[in-house]
Amino acid sequence: MVAAKKKIIKLLDSAGIQVNGNSPWDIQVHNEQLYNRIIIHGSVGLGEAYMDGWWDADELDSFFTRILKADLYNVFSYTPANILLYLRTLFTNMQSRSKAFQIGEQHYDIGNDLYQAMLDERMVYTCGYWQESEDLSQAQIAKMDLVCRKIGLKTGQKVLDIGCGWGGFARYAAEMYGAKVTGITVSQKQAELANEYCRGLPVEIRFQDYREVSENYDHIVSLGMLEHVGSKNYRQYLQKVHDCLSDDGLFLLHTIGSSISVRKTDPWINKYIFPNSMLPSITQLGSAFEGLMVMEDWHNFGPDYDKTLMAWFQNFNRDWHHLKDNYSERFYRMWKYFLLMSAGSFRSRTNQVWQIALSKTGLTEGFRVRSNYQTQDLKVY
Repeated sequence: MVAAKKKIIKLLDSAGIQVNGNSPWDIQVHNEQLYNRIIIHGSVGLGEAYMDGWWDADELDSFFTRILKADLYNVFSYTPANILLYLRTLFTNMQSRSKAFQIGEQHYDIGNDLYQAMLDERMVYTCGYWQESEDLSQAQIAKMDLVCRKIGLKTGQKVLDIGCGWGGFARYAAEMYGAKVTGITVSQKQAELANEYCRGLPVEIRFQDYREVSENYDHIVSLGMLEHVGSKNYRQYLQKVHDCLSDDGLFLLHTIGSSISVRKTDPWINKYIFPNSMLPSITQLGSAFEGLMVMEDWHNFGPDYDKTLMAWFQNFNRDWHHLKDNYSERFYRMWKYFLLMSAGSFRSRTNQVWQIALSKTGLTEGFRVRSNYQTQDLKVY
């Protein structure tokens, strides 16, 4: 244990983090077994130890910003959990059709009360656009409007929303732009609540995998869903988009992106938060749409996810007293860890947020973003 402790302390010191120090990003150790747990189990050990109350940091987001900037998170990558996950991703398709609904059951179906407390009033579970926004609600409106303007959405046009969540974008596009929206999700609870939110509008919400869609649409959007598709399926996914998109339509892909190509996600994230997930890289996406679609625009606003996640945590933390009867204290620590670790990943610029506009054969006049920002008649629901 002494050797493990010395090694961990030295690594943390290289990132400007002290054990039992006075800075808000310093780690406060409550159980000396922590060091061995990290050495043996890597990121899973670190995360589970936090969930068990073995350590704390006043500012987890700042702790992880320093960890990730110093590239320490991957030091202990050759752990049993990491190797097993790598082999599974290598020899199996973890995002196959038979596994498509697992992410809905394990993550999005946790409980609508949790997401209603954490998210904005429209329940948008993707990065907001903060360029001219002062709060979470404004940032989510700005993001949805940006998407509508990028695809040049017009009244009466048909839009497919792949991974529609609780229907926030579908309702916005229908109310503000007069669009006819079909939203699909692999979460039963999302589908149920989205149908309630969108009642009375030209919106259809389906409990459906993207591989089952066959209709044609003027435009297609996918906001925060590609993270569940997997690199082995990117080409099939984009082929489906291509087949369902009108010849002069646009596909707007909004996704978290990785600066390097990977086959898997972090083992702790895979075990507790997003099973069978992975982040795409520029190389992986480029290969997937090469010769199939034309990239019209690639927009990165990754730092905005830091602000979004911090706002989500503030909401979650503020309303925990309303939620704690339905969730355990260990769940609270797990969810806090997830949100603040994620904020650190974007603050350190380890992860990115991309909006990519793709067409089938190329826009004759090039890509343009409409400037009319339509919020004057917005209905809050």
